[in-house]
Amino acid sequence: MFGQWSYAAMLLFVIGASWWLELAFRLRVLRNPKRLFLTIGLVSPWFVIWDAYATAQGHWFFDRSLTLGIYGPFGLPLEEYLFFVFIPIAALLTLEGVESVMRTLKKLATRKKVTP
Repeated sequence: MFGQWSYAAMLLFVIGASWWLELAFRLRVLRNPKRLFLTIGLVSPWFVIWDAYATAQGHWFFDRSLTLGIYGPFGLPLEEYLFFVFIPIAALLTLEGVESVMRTLKKLATRKKVTP
């Protein structure tokens, strides 16, 4: 459907589907670069190493017709490197969004118990 833009389109969908949480719940996840860099920096290198190993061993591959054709170190497509940036951001946004909703629900429940 999206041809060589398939992987990039999936990444844009993931980040777009979670981006609104930042605004809707005033999460400030994206305004905390230290937390973002720690999250991405501590996890992503290990996944890149694993991907490089797994693709070199033939455990899986990246369909060249579904990627943009830009390759980085270890022969991994650009989209794979972006995956290890966008997915942790989406996860943080989702986690913080759920926690924000839970805090709000607890406050509402507490108010109902206190009010006669």
